[in-house]
Amino acid sequence: MAYRYGNRTQVMLLPISIEDYVGTEDPVRAYDAFVDALDLSELGIEVEENQVGPPEYDPVSMLKLLVYGYSYGNRSSRKLERALYHNLSFIWLGGGIRPDHKTISSFRRKHRKALAKVLGQCARMCLRLGLVDGNILFVDGSKFRANASKEQTWDSPRCEETLVEVDRRVERLLEDIETIDQQEEGQESWVRMKEELTEQQELRRKVQEIAQTLKGRKNLKKGTAPLNVVDPDSALITRKGETLQGYNGQIVCDGQQGLIVSAEVVNRPNDKQQLATQIQQAEENLGQRCATVVADAGYYSTQTAAQLVDQGTQVILPTPKSATAWDIPESFGKAAFRYDAEQDCYRCPQGHRLRWIKQDHRRSGHVYTIEKAEVCRTCLHWGVCTQSKVGRSVVRLEQEELRETLRKQFEQPEIKKVFARRKAVVEHPFGHLKRNLGMRTFLLRGLLGVKAEFALGATAFNLTRVLRLLGGTTPFLTVLRSG
Repeated sequence: MAYRYGNRTQVMLLPISIEDYVGTEDPVRAYDAFVDALDLSELGIEVEENQVGPPEYDPVSMLKLLVYGYSYGNRSSRKLERALYHNLSFIWLGGGIRPDHKTISSFRRKHRKALAKVLGQCARMCLRLGLVDGNILFVDGSKFRANASKEQTWDSPRCEETLVEVDRRVERLLEDIETIDQQEEGQESWVRMKEELTEQQELRRKVQEIAQTLKGRKNLKKGTAPLNVVDPDSALITRKGETLQGYNGQIVCDGQQGLIVSAEVVNRPNDKQQLATQIQQAEENLGQRCATVVADAGYYSTQTAAQLVDQGTQVILPTPKSATAWDIPESFGKAAFRYDAEQDCYRCPQGHRLRWIKQDHRRSGHVYTIEKAEVCRTCLHWGVCTQSKVGRSVVRLEQEELRETLRKQFEQPEIKKVFARRKAVVEHPFGHLKRNLGMRTFLLRGLLGVKAEFALGATAFNLTRVLRLLGGTTPFLTVLRSG
């Protein structure tokens, strides 16, 4: 069987025009048209042809480079620079310009706020194209690593321990230096100790600065909040049992085609207080109110859910199971206890009265306990309903009516069908971002930087999906121009 061999000396001619480097169906033409359709003034990018000073690269071309690069996992400024020399689609997109990696990095850093707004215009564009209706919105979050190590996270105890250790080392070095004979001054051992002393003194100065900064970072629940000296905006978060330095990425997807209508990054360890904020941002991007919001139990908060319910939005949110010292059968769960609003008391399944005794500030509720503890201890269901010496207690939250409404609503079969769509709609984008685009770790540091990166990744997901939904580049260009 004959083989085919390449011939590096073969004379070939590229097309005379860069325009002919890519075909009419090449996806790069869709990304080019998308950026051309953006309103740069709304993004905050100024285009001034007659500006004073040395010439700069066209901001539109630089924005195209970032959007197209992120869509294919080329997030590094050095990789983008390399692609402008070797990849024909990148050469076509830039029209032959070849900015170096420092210029690309500088543009991205300078326009972080503008890049974070690109997704909003993309969502409104999808709404005009009929690919988004804004009726049902699905919310989810995922953890991403920051461009920083958790080993660089400091708290007050660590600062105090380090300062004590540094002072001990400095004192020992000073004693050793004093014991060296004057004749050895200037020799290698003496010079080495002097250098080590300088290093320890510099370390002490840095730790003192960190300790001073920590005094201004307060966490209401845990006192002084830790500080990462590499990326101060990042936080210690837990992902699948692993503690890492990172951020919490939030996305809101439309129920029609699963397109992302909002993407945000927060430095909060969980999703509990994010529901109303993320939906509000999605509605601002779309310019309209949604009818239904769907989220998992990690977002459960009656305070944030109440904000959406008060404006007429249906909230589909499962109630998390309460953690107890033993498994309580459903027949003796909180739902089995009837609340009497007139007498402000609960009645247990056996008809016994639970009265209000105190306020639970931690859970923002009121505690109701059986009037006489011996009633529970002599009850037929003692040990099943409760094992407490003071008898059974029930906590009534401030939004207890809403909590009960959400619980009963979630038991409806049609509601469960809508909730079952959540995984397929809102978890798929995270898989694309992390696996296909390699966005498990942010490259930029600081909250503004990671927000810009996350918005570019979400925009890349939308454009990839839109091209697939419309059937290719030509249909996309046709619909875009008609829309």
